[in-house]
Amino acid sequence: MNSLSGRFLILTTVFVMLAEVLIFVPSIARFREDFLLNRLERAQIASLALLADDMLAEELEAELLANAGVYNVVLRRDEVRQLMLSSPIPGEVSRTFDLRHAGPWVLIRDAMLRLFTPENEIIRVIGQPVRDAGLLIEVTMDTAPLRMAMIDYGLRILGLSFVISIITAFFLFLAVRVVLVRPIKSVVGYMQRYARAPEDARGIISPQSKVTELREAEEALQMLQTDLTHALKQRERLAQLGGAVAKVSHDLRNILTSAQLFTDRLEASEDPLVRRMAPKLVNSITRAVSLCESTLAFGRAEEPAPTLTMVRLRDVAADVVGSEALAVDDARIEIRNEVPEDMVLRADPEQMFRVLMNLVRNARQALVASGQPGRIILSAREDDDAWLIDIEDTGPGLPPRAQENLFTPFQGGVRKGGSGLGLAISQELVRGHGGELVLRRTGPDGTAFEIRLPRGDTGF
Repeated sequence: MNSLSGRFLILTTVFVMLAEVLIFVPSIARFREDFLLNRLERAQIASLALLADDMLAEELEAELLANAGVYNVVLRRDEVRQLMLSSPIPGEVSRTFDLRHAGPWVLIRDAMLRLFTPENEIIRVIGQPVRDAGLLIEVTMDTAPLRMAMIDYGLRILGLSFVISIITAFFLFLAVRVVLVRPIKSVVGYMQRYARAPEDARGIISPQSKVTELREAEEALQMLQTDLTHALKQRERLAQLGGAVAKVSHDLRNILTSAQLFTDRLEASEDPLVRRMAPKLVNSITRAVSLCESTLAFGRAEEPAPTLTMVRLRDVAADVVGSEALAVDDARIEIRNEVPEDMVLRADPEQMFRVLMNLVRNARQALVASGQPGRIILSAREDDDAWLIDIEDTGPGLPPRAQENLFTPFQGGVRKGGSGLGLAISQELVRGHGGELVLRRTGPDGTAFEIRLPRGDTGF
């Protein structure tokens, strides 16, 4: 009974019975009217014997009235009311019913009252004689036979309704099993099979239903399973890639640590050019070692929490501009640091360097790929609630696919061979500061990113 088809069976039986009840009420009223009209007709036929012979024996008159089921018969002809047949009435007449002008609601009301009134009564019934044999015919009769006939008719209707409802519900049960339950069970089977092995593409459902709604559900399930399978495979590949990157970062850290020892000796060189370039080289290698260590930490869990200090943003921006300026070569690209000299904010300097480096590098690579001269500007401002850092360029703008998957790893890359990790990492680092990284605008006239870092301690 808890199954869909079982409940359909019960509901169908109930609804068919309810429909039969609605049909039963006017039917029983019609049956009562036919019963009374039949008594009037039989009484009229009995009165014909008196018309054939003015005098009837008492035994014959009593037999005619008993066959008609009435106590007396009154026939009105030519405005004259004539008692045709009569016998002693055992009591007073309680009610009179005129069937000549009774409407459907009156008939239904009278039928229901008679059905639920068990006491026998003597009633007068007035009707129209058949074949225009007079103006009216009137009889007096008991109600007990009428009520018994109505009950018998009702029981027969009830039994027939029950049989019809059972047969209808049975066939509807079979139809629901074939049309709905079986396809739904098939869909459930696909879902259970897919849940056991979501990476197995054979468990993806193939839409087959011819019912529009079920086919839409199957197509939606197929799309969901396909996307989920691809996502699981991508996650597996990312996990494998993360393991490989962790191993490479571990070895690269050891190599860079050795290189850091050599750069320490370069700082003692007397060559002016070497003395000028050595600090930048030392800083670059130090950041590379820190990045490798952070990558190893990321492979174990997630990006480490920032170590927040008050930082002069212009110095961080200057390091970014200096590092990227070395990669410009002969390209006509200008990288400008317009961060105010006195701009101090609360941030992790190394993580902020990585965020700005990723954004500036993306802008430089976009300008180089376009083959046109351009400009990259780092600027900053502040208000009462936050520090705002802007990275703007005059490049060709981001393509639609990159905008849709802007911060999605391996999908938001713009240039060929790009992984899209830079923006994803930058967003994670900014969120670690309690801030947000947003794309403010992009188009043929350039792209602008905005970093918003909250000033209040609650943001950290």
